[in-house]
Amino acid sequence: MYAIVEIAGIQTKVESGKFFYTNKLSGNEGDAVEFANVLLTDDNGNLTVGAPFVDGVKVTGTIQGHAKGDKVIVFKKKRRKGYKKKNGHRQQYTKVLINTIG
Repeated sequence: MYAIVEIAGIQTKVESGKFFYTNKLSGNEGDAVEFANVLLTDDNGNLTVGAPFVDGVKVTGTIQGHAKGDKVIVFKKKRRKGYKKKNGHRQQYTKVLINTIG
């Protein structure tokens, strides 16, 4: 069984018993999270599509921890002007284990 869930404006496919990474969520390690914006569910070929969300279906999970992604370097330069600017960015993620769908 799997579901398509909208989390912070991003649609993500989640399966029961598996984990995934999403943009950083508020909460500590071990806290329970609940996602109510379920767009689609599939239960062994029985598809349920919401308009826009499926009524009465929630996805629950547990926060496994927080992590940072790889560093992305942003480098700006204007030739012959002596202008150079270097910035870096590391996106923060949350690892979530899906407990139940439904």
